[in-house]
Amino acid sequence: MFPRRYVHLVYGVLQSGLTSGVASGIASLPFWSAGGFWGAWLTAWAIAWLTMLPLVVFAAPLIQKLAYGLTRDAPAREREHA
Repeated sequence: MFPRRYVHLVYGVLQSGLTSGVASGIASLPFWSAGGFWGAWLTAWAIAWLTMLPLVVFAAPLIQKLAYGLTRDAPAREREHA
C-alpha cells in the first residue's frame, strides 16, 4: 500500500495503463488474423503507456480544475428531488 499523498500518481499509473491497453488492443486488431496480435499489442501498449503516463500524471490536476470550472453544484431544491 502507498501513502494517500501519492493517490494522484497511483491513479495516473492505473488510468494510463488501462486506457493505453484498451486503445492499443483496438489498434492491434488487424494483426489478429496474421497471428501477430500479442506482439503488436504489447509493443504498442508499452510505447503508449510510457508516453501517456507522464501526460496523465501532470495533466490530471489541470483537467480536474477545468471540469470543476465547467460544472456547478445543483441548487438545494434540485438536490432534494434527485
